[in-house]
Amino acid sequence: MGQGLWRVVRNQQLQQQYSEQCFLQRDRERGRRVGPPLADPLQQRRTPQCQVPGTDISHLLRVRRGKEEQGFIDLEMLPPELSITILSYLNATDLCLASCVWQDLGNDEYLWQGLCKSTWGHCSIYNRRLPSGFSYRKLYMELDEGSLTFNANPQEGISYFMSRGILVDHPKEIAKFIFYTRMLNWKMLRIYLDERRDVLDELVTLHNFSNQFLPNALRDFFRHIHAPEERGEYLETLITKFSHRFCACNPTLVQEVGLSPDAVYVLCYSLILLSIDLTSPHVKNKMSKREFIRNTRRAAQNISEDFVGHLYDNIYLIGHVAA
Repeated sequence: MGQGLWRVVRNQQLQQQYSEQCFLQRDRERGRRVGPPLADPLQQRRTPQCQVPGTDISHLLRVRRGKEEQGFIDLEMLPPELSITILSYLNATDLCLASCVWQDLGNDEYLWQGLCKSTWGHCSIYNRRLPSGFSYRKLYMELDEGSLTFNANPQEGISYFMSRGILVDHPKEIAKFIFYTRMLNWKMLRIYLDERRDVLDELVTLHNFSNQFLPNALRDFFRHIHAPEERGEYLETLITKFSHRFCACNPTLVQEVGLSPDAVYVLCYSLILLSIDLTSPHVKNKMSKREFIRNTRRAAQNISEDFVGHLYDNIYLIGHVAA
């Protein structure tokens, strides 16, 4: 909240400085004029005038300075558009505090709608015809409550969203909600996706790996769907689904390099093992580039050495693919 108000005060100071410069310029021009004024009144109108943006704000600052008042300007004295813009920089907690001082501005539906959609990018209720008296502030509280419930018990959290009409009981809708939300605990999300493979399938299809290098695409994938800490059936399922999706998004690369879902599957495992080898402090003898190329091409013989070498360089320079 203080950051947003500081920006306003800074803008107002700049406007006031600009205003004072314009007044000095006018005084200088008046001092340079010699002789009678211009005869043509139209010509006088066409002479450039120094336009001062936010004249009301500058006047307000001068009045406050004359009265020796300290502190921030009351937002209710500013134009509504400017006040709303200032409050749009606040989070939900600060906006609730602001509503204690500026009740009408702090409860503005436009602000709470922006907070809802910036935190939870997709909800089924967004696409419905909202009833009269609908409150985005209330919706924000329900979304926050449901997210906290999900982080404690995923099944109960999704059931809470459905009981409030926020989500529709459909795998695609649930997958979109998960994909565009960053408040869900990744450990609980992993448990939920392991149980709901239909939601996992829809979530994978939301990724677009077109024109992405394989390690970068794998990082993007694990950024939304976190990899398990240990090898097992769930990790194999994730890599299998990723391999098919990556090949579907890059048909040209599949033809030029000779990739296939099975080859991508092998390369993904190689990248994960290389990531652990290069980043783990417990591994003293790090795998060399030559060793990585030799070991990988034993499992994927159709892949060129140059392509495998670029994979090694990416992990060596950027880091783990599933960090």
